[in-house]
Amino acid sequence: MAREFDIAPATEAERAAGHIAIRKLWREDLDAVVALDAHATGVAKPDYWSETFKRFVPPTARRCAFAAERDGALVGYVMGEVRSWEFGSPPCGWVFAINVAPEAREAGVGTALLDSARAAFRKAGIKSLRTMVARDATLLLSFFRAEGMTAGPFVELEMPIDPGGSEPRT
Repeated sequence: MAREFDIAPATEAERAAGHIAIRKLWREDLDAVVALDAHATGVAKPDYWSETFKRFVPPTARRCAFAAERDGALVGYVMGEVRSWEFGSPPCGWVFAINVAPEAREAGVGTALLDSARAAFRKAGIKSLRTMVARDATLLLSFFRAEGMTAGPFVELEMPIDPGGSEPRT
């Protein structure tokens, strides 16, 4: 089956030089995404990724899912969606997952993936991009800062569902 590449598939010379092609994620990429995520986070989440792939692969006008491929192997991915009016926020693009294999980092792969998501959101008429990053995820924070992202207009808050570990009141 012919596959659509967002950037033309690598030529033989480019493959020999380790060229990265950015393309839409395919359903066949599920196992590679699960493995890459497990390597990065230390937790395998096959059920989560299976459900996510059902919603995002293939992408739609309001959802994006791209892969970075080198020599026929997936070395990175990004996924996001347009979200609207949560807590008064006008429509914006949300990147909820981005990952690049350690051996493919510092070669512009993350930037190419994020640029693909930005282009998809731009095509959908979206003017801003958001994400959420754990405070201790310094590598990811550094990447997003280097890409020009700064603190946004919202503050994330959370609390335990069961404060203090006590039984729910009846």
